[in-house]
Amino acid sequence: MDFHSKLAQPLSDGRIRGWNGPLPFYMTYSGYVSPRQEAAVLSDLEYFQQLYPNDVKRFRRRVAEILDTTDYEGSMIYDEYPDRYSLQSLAKTVCGILEKEEGEPPEENLIQVLLFIEVYKRRHGGQRAIIF
Repeated sequence: MDFHSKLAQPLSDGRIRGWNGPLPFYMTYSGYVSPRQEAAVLSDLEYFQQLYPNDVKRFRRRVAEILDTTDYEGSMIYDEYPDRYSLQSLAKTVCGILEKEEGEPPEENLIQVLLFIEVYKRRHGGQRAIIF
């Protein structure tokens, strides 16, 4: 009996090797990323963030530092579905802080994108923003 035919043989308790039963609903989504793939996705994301222009890197660092104040157990950034208006309000607060520090206001859409990426990384076990 060759290796592949042994895999098709039932186990002693009547189960079959491999997946038994229906797939969980989340595994059927076309964009499903398994926990093993998540580390690769975060690694890719961090690599491409290193390629940002210098101004964006500076804003990204500051956004991460400001987000540290809202990064605690029970924070709204860890809600299953964070409230859009709360995140937009947080982005406006970050824009206000950056405007005071920089003198001219940064583009609010840019700050929202940087904030949402940083929240994503924190929710999925990524490292805090590290700029090289």
